[in-house]
Amino acid sequence: MGIGAGIFLIVVGAILAFAVADSVEGVDLVMIGYICMGAGVLALIIGLILNAMRSRTRHTERVERRDHPGDAV
Repeated sequence: MGIGAGIFLIVVGAILAFAVADSVEGVDLVMIGYICMGAGVLALIIGLILNAMRSRTRHTERVERRDHPGDAV
């Protein structure tokens, strides 16, 4: 999950928790909304941490040269 998925889960969870007035028998939409918001916050934090770790890496290019014994210099 990336940053976009985390934001999406937060938005869907907030809609379910605060804006939906309907009820489904046997399903607590408010609790599902809170669970979605929690999962979205977790996904957002993990996405930001992974993105920060990815930007701190360095790549070094090594070129190896091998001279053959029969080549003239």
